[in-house]
Amino acid sequence: MLPYLVAAIILIGLPTLYVAVRYREYRKFLAGGFFVSSGMQFYFYLANIPIPLMWTSAVQSPELSAMRGAIHFVLFLFCLYFGWFFRANRSVD
Repeated sequence: MLPYLVAAIILIGLPTLYVAVRYREYRKFLAGGFFVSSGMQFYFYLANIPIPLMWTSAVQSPELSAMRGAIHFVLFLFCLYFGWFFRANRSVD
C-alpha cells in the first residue's frame, strides 16, 4: 500500500504544488477546500466517528482525524494568507 501512496503523492501532489505556487486563484480555491476539510476532520474527531477507507479493511481513527484537521487548518491559514492578503512586490522596468 505504501508504494501506491508514494506514487499518488508524486503524480498528484507535485503538479498541485506547482499550480498553487504559480497561480493566486488556485491558492484561493485551496484555502476554501482546506477550511472545509479541517472542519469535517474536527467534526469526526469530536463525534468520535471512525472513517473506513474505501476498498480496504483499514479504518481511520478519530485521533488521526484530529491530526489531519490540525494540518489542514494550518494549510488553510497558509493558503488564505498567500491567496487573499499577500501582494508580491513586482518591479516595473
